[in-house]
Amino acid sequence: MAEQFPDRQWGSRTSALSRLANRFAATKPGSWLIRKITPLDRAVLERTDAKYTVLGPIGAPVILLTTTGRKSGKPRTQPLLYVHDGDVLYVIGSNFGQEHHPAWTANLLANPAATVAIAGHRIPVRATLVDAAAKDEIFTRFVELTGAYSAYHDRTTRDLRIFALRRA
Repeated sequence: MAEQFPDRQWGSRTSALSRLANRFAATKPGSWLIRKITPLDRAVLERTDAKYTVLGPIGAPVILLTTTGRKSGKPRTQPLLYVHDGDVLYVIGSNFGQEHHPAWTANLLANPAATVAIAGHRIPVRATLVDAAAKDEIFTRFVELTGAYSAYHDRTTRDLRIFALRRA
């Protein structure tokens, strides 16, 4: 059996604050605000190797995913919500329901080697695109994490890419 990923979550996903934040995140202004605070969240996550996040008080599970830019060849780091499945982490390229895929998904398609910062650890991973057969079940788990993913899905006509991250 593959080694499990650490799992550290603080805050509560069932608190009143969390429920309010999740409803707000599903709106266009909420998505805009989250995109605007992403640089601050990235800084907090980088300084703590993803032990802490701006979204922590609402129980949001956040990792830092570092990919290699497909054009630049430089490291590109993005904070992402994830679904934890023991020895697999799932990430979704929702891009808040915008019409284009987030760049990190194209980076993983071009080079599946990446690094994840989670719970104070930096772990090399290999990404695989989740196949159509498993996609619905995993997407449902993202919606259980936050209903905002339903709104993101409904805002766009593109197929949201979901990746499985496993230790390299």
